Amino acid sequence: MNPLRQQMIDAMVLRGLAERTQSAYVSVLVQLSRHYGCSPDRLDAAQVQAWLLHRIREQHLAYATVNQAVCALKFFFGTVLGREADALTIPYARTPQRQPQILSREELARLFAAANGVRARTLLMTTYAAGLRVSEVCALRVADIDSAVDRMCIRIVGAKGGKDRYTLLTGHLLAALRLYWQACRPQSWLFPAARDKQRALDVKSAQRMFYQARTRAGIGKTGGIHVLRHCFATHLLEAGVDLATLSSMLGHGHLSTTQRYVHLARPGAKPQDSPLDLLRQL
Repeated sequence: MNPLRQQMIDAMVLRGLAERTQSAYVSVLVQLSRHYGCSPDRLDAAQVQAWLLHRIREQHLAYATVNQAVCALKFFFGTVLGREADALTIPYARTPQRQPQILSREELARLFAAANGVRARTLLMTTYAAGLRVSEVCALRVADIDSAVDRMCIRIVGAKGGKDRYTLLTGHLLAALRLYWQACRPQSWLFPAARDKQRALDVKSAQRMFYQARTRAGIGKTGGIHVLRHCFATHLLEAGVDLATLSSMLGHGHLSTTQRYVHLARPGAKPQDSPLDLLRQL
């Protein structure tokens, strides 16, 4: 392995960065190196900024994608090489703050009904009913479902930021998971890959399940499978769940991150008798 790459990986491991983050950061450096045909440690801040402009103007990449590369480059120049001055001159792009299009309960019911088979339907229901990121639902293991009467929760292992947490397991979702288990008999991974049961389902396949169901259900709203997590948060907030509890279930590091859902809730929404009733209705 290239010594510089190993130095980068060692620095990320030492600071506890997630494996997906490590892979993404290394990929950015590889792309930068190929663009200039030299080792990235020989480049200066002006060349890095020129490459970022190239990705925006020529490759038409989204600002959010470019900002992910900026994170990697700031880490590389500032932390790995110790060139703080160069790291500080690599700017983040100001990204538009667009609000996600929340699905109604009727649209969610249609989405689940239109899913291609019990596996896809259960995956989509679990993503919504537990408020999961797509990477989290794909990484679920059968053992993460705690159905004990005095527990009733789902354990999320190694989520964003490397944090474990627990989230909701409603009776309705548990019943759906049991029907799925009887039909598909997953062993280790709750949603294994179709061709290799020893591997977890990949994120792209889960996204594809969502898009197929959305098209078949005739839902015209935009957004990927992550919108189900937005729906979970918004619907529970409308049902009267407090921000602190919701923030814990979502695994947010700061309450301010959860507060965005206040703006997505329906004006005048009245709390329900039980926040979990809305999950059962689907």
